Amino acid sequence: MKGTLKVTLGGTVGALSVVLMFLCSLIPFGTFAFPMLAGMLLVVIVIECGYPWAFSVYGAVSVLSFLLVSDKEAALFYAVFLGYYPIIKSLIERVRSRALQIVIKLCVFNAAMIAAFYIGTSLLSVPRESYTLFGVYLPWLFLLLANAVFLLYDLCISRLAVIYLRRFHDKLKNNTKL
Repeated sequence: MKGTLKVTLGGTVGALSVVLMFLCSLIPFGTFAFPMLAGMLLVVIVIECGYPWAFSVYGAVSVLSFLLVSDKEAALFYAVFLGYYPIIKSLIERVRSRALQIVIKLCVFNAAMIAAFYIGTSLLSVPRESYTLFGVYLPWLFLLLANAVFLLYDLCISRLAVIYLRRFHDKLKNNTKL
């Protein structure tokens, strides 16, 4: 793909990602859902343009999210994990052992979520009460549940990549040979 097309695709995916991040402020469940979707868009950049371009788009969306989006917790989740994970996922999957892949993915996820928790509660003033259930402070329970959701998210990224490669990659590749 030529440089101009990479810039165009990167800008388009970046703009769509920022729009999704804006939606976090409008829809209550969006704090987690929209950063996930915004991150999943980077799969297209990885496939079509490569890792450096994907990291550039991720960086731009992260900075713009912190500057422009009112839901700072969503911007934090995007910057700390959900934005770069779709980029590094294929690198982790180069490890031959499936069990080791899962261990690495879970370690990266848990480290990122613990960092996000401490950054959010200490720097962004996310109230610790948001981690309570029936008046009991349970951040570890939320982390355990988040691991299950993460494994589903990982599966969805894989399925998205396969669908993209089967349905759109060749069409985009054939249309850019001008």
